[in-house]
Amino acid sequence: MRLNSVSNVTQEILSAILKCIDEAIHVVNTEGITIFYNEVAAKHDGLGISEVVGKPLLNVFPSLNNQSSTLLKVIETKKPIYNETQSFVNLHGRKIDTVNTTLPIFVQGELIGAVEIAKDYSQIKQLSERLVEIQKSLKHRGGKAIKQQAGYTFSDLITNNKHFMIIKKKAEKLAKSDSPILVYGESGTGKELFVQSIHNASSRAAGPFIAQNCAAIPENLLESILFGTSKGSYTGAVDRPGLFELANGGTLFLDELNSMPFDLQAKLLRVIEDGAVRRIGSSNVISVNVRVISAMNVYPTVAMEANQLRTDLFYRLNVLTFELMPLRQRKEDILYLSDIFISQYNKQLRKHVSGLDEQVKAIFLNHQWPGNVRELKHTIEYMMNVCEGSMLNGQDLPMMMKNIQADPNEEPRTSFVLRENLKELEIQLINDALDASGGNVQKAAVLLDIPRQTLQYKIKKLNI
Repeated sequence: MRLNSVSNVTQEILSAILKCIDEAIHVVNTEGITIFYNEVAAKHDGLGISEVVGKPLLNVFPSLNNQSSTLLKVIETKKPIYNETQSFVNLHGRKIDTVNTTLPIFVQGELIGAVEIAKDYSQIKQLSERLVEIQKSLKHRGGKAIKQQAGYTFSDLITNNKHFMIIKKKAEKLAKSDSPILVYGESGTGKELFVQSIHNASSRAAGPFIAQNCAAIPENLLESILFGTSKGSYTGAVDRPGLFELANGGTLFLDELNSMPFDLQAKLLRVIEDGAVRRIGSSNVISVNVRVISAMNVYPTVAMEANQLRTDLFYRLNVLTFELMPLRQRKEDILYLSDIFISQYNKQLRKHVSGLDEQVKAIFLNHQWPGNVRELKHTIEYMMNVCEGSMLNGQDLPMMMKNIQADPNEEPRTSFVLRENLKELEIQLINDALDASGGNVQKAAVLLDIPRQTLQYKIKKLNI
């Protein structure tokens, strides 16, 4: 009796824990009957928990079968499946797209079922497909509409730095080539602006310019976006051109290339080498005339050492390479760009700010600008919004920059433990960003130059 009581309590605790997890969890036994199904899974699938628990999987999801269901496939093979996309229609006729990690459950060496952790990417997929459709419709209207997507030219790359001027001249000259280009530099250095300038200085300027960020998109979805799909290649698939076809005669810009999965990098290399693309599920080869420009926010050698970038793809893209300097290495541009941004925001905000006072100039020149030009522009924007005088002064600085400045009365540091000090600094910066943004997480994330989801995670983790 006591053992049963303990077992029941343990089961209740486990069930409570699983219900709290912010992922869709679905568990079936070896007969394919659902024995656990949490609220997140029910919300993703558009079903009620009672409609699923205790029922055979294929009865609830009739569009699936033993081959297409990742749960049933794991039951049959007894092998785990990681990050596999699955498309199906639920009991109410709603189409669902998920990325699943499915694992067999063994107890004392015997298979008793399978558990699936699923992420719903229906909305991401719909937005991506809508983007492809918009780009397709623009292409049908002629090159003029598409050309507007690349609005920057080399005249927009403003600098007083001699080395950066040399890079600009070199890029203008090599823009006439059709060879692939690889651009790398820290976040905020203006890589997309630089790439758009290359496109507009090239013989492809009248053609389409299409940009795609390779980060945070499941591999199968990114593959379909790039190469297109053929009707019947998977449940719900239709004939749709990919970005390579839409960029035909123009430029395809792949940002954060090092985030692209290795297998997909191999397929990208093949398209660049052959000048031909094959839609998913199709045997037809389509010739494309596309110049590929890629960008990364890390050094290629670092990305290769970390197995984020294939060496064969790097050597193919490394024909023409540009490194964009961080702002801290372009000291002469800090005050120069500040004046330009002040002039822009004077017009936008209808103010008459004449510039920075000497204190702010010294602070700006000593600051490391980890967010580069983007951080500088956001800092000026903040100061222009809060300033009341004719010059930007120390009182107008964002809180995080005020606190970074050295305090002469501060006691000497007694702890040099890196982990502890980095954590303290991280907490301080996040608090300052939240103060400067009035508690708005989205605006604070922009100031910190990190995704909103990352900031929310850190706030929870650091108990801020």
